[in-house]
Amino acid sequence: MTALSSLPAPVATLGADDARRIALRAQGLLGAPDRRGGVRGVLRRLGAVQLDTISVLARSHELVPYARLGAVGRPAIETAYWGSGASFEYWSHAACVLPVEEWPLFAFRRRRYRAKAHVWGKQADAATYRSVLDKLRAEGPLTSTELGGAKKTADWWDWSDTKIAVERALAFGDVVCTERRSWKRVYALAEQAIPADLFAAEPDDAECLRTLVAQSGAALGVATRADLADYHRLRVDQLDAVLADSGLVPVEVAGWGPNGAPGAAWADPAALAATPRGRHRSTLLSPFDSLIWDRPRTERIFGMLHRLEAYTPKHKRVHGYFAMPLLTGGRLVGRVDPAREGRTLVARQISLDSPRHVEALADALREAAGWVGCDSVRVEALQDESLRPALERLLA
Repeated sequence: MTALSSLPAPVATLGADDARRIALRAQGLLGAPDRRGGVRGVLRRLGAVQLDTISVLARSHELVPYARLGAVGRPAIETAYWGSGASFEYWSHAACVLPVEEWPLFAFRRRRYRAKAHVWGKQADAATYRSVLDKLRAEGPLTSTELGGAKKTADWWDWSDTKIAVERALAFGDVVCTERRSWKRVYALAEQAIPADLFAAEPDDAECLRTLVAQSGAALGVATRADLADYHRLRVDQLDAVLADSGLVPVEVAGWGPNGAPGAAWADPAALAATPRGRHRSTLLSPFDSLIWDRPRTERIFGMLHRLEAYTPKHKRVHGYFAMPLLTGGRLVGRVDPAREGRTLVARQISLDSPRHVEALADALREAAGWVGCDSVRVEALQDESLRPALERLLA
């Protein structure tokens, strides 16, 4: 672990607003959207897009490119992620879609899972494990149902021996998921689905970690050590072992230290080379968006303490089941808890920091409604009901 006293002197001192704009640009939310690269370009830029089963407005992996590119067709998003060999699923920040080029970089994690097989809790029978691989080799990509069944009973947690085996094979890297059908993982032998040059690459742990830290720094723009470790869920000792050789440079950011003092951080040199300027997006963000998936970082940069309340008892929720922060002018200025009823987008609950953001809120709601095939918006609860006449006039 790097001692704080041995850290190199910062190469720059950034204001809090500078750091915020750098972070927005790094995440593709400042400046004109790069539609040439499309969804795959967004994935390559971010390095990871988190998956989640919740689907309210849309699934989170759809909301991430939507927030950056606008109303890109939803079928095009699915095609970009799955079935083309351009990406795969693995454990990064959580279960994530990753660019296929990152396959070698997670060799360190695959090796760790093999060395500590108990990490998954359930043990896979060796014979079942072999039979899963044999079936995939003989028949090609299959879902867990096609392999023999995902569950023993109807209980979600009661996995069949086949499901346990194939998920272990996924963790170990013998099997990969590069496709989904009706939200079900389709498993394939990694040696058949991953391009040969990437499959054969086996960088050592230090190279994997060094490259992932550099990629995280580029995706975040400017970040604390904790931010960098959290992006791909690295241990702090893993981060510290490679941070000095990652190509990131030390900086100081106003307000990022204890009690509002300047704080130590690391930046991508390219992020410091040009002043971040350009048009800001006004959009609703998934709670799993990489701009805000780390709560301490979100509070530090945007001053918003945001948490997903889907698993909070209904009577204890403050902002709603799947409250989506509203980003406009480079700031988080409110929250919308959405739902869909037929061709109506329902804003079940809205909170807004200031009346001056009503127009941006209306724009974001209209765009989101059109994107998911709704032709009207209904507002149920407003934290400040005095805003209703202006909002409904803008939505009419």
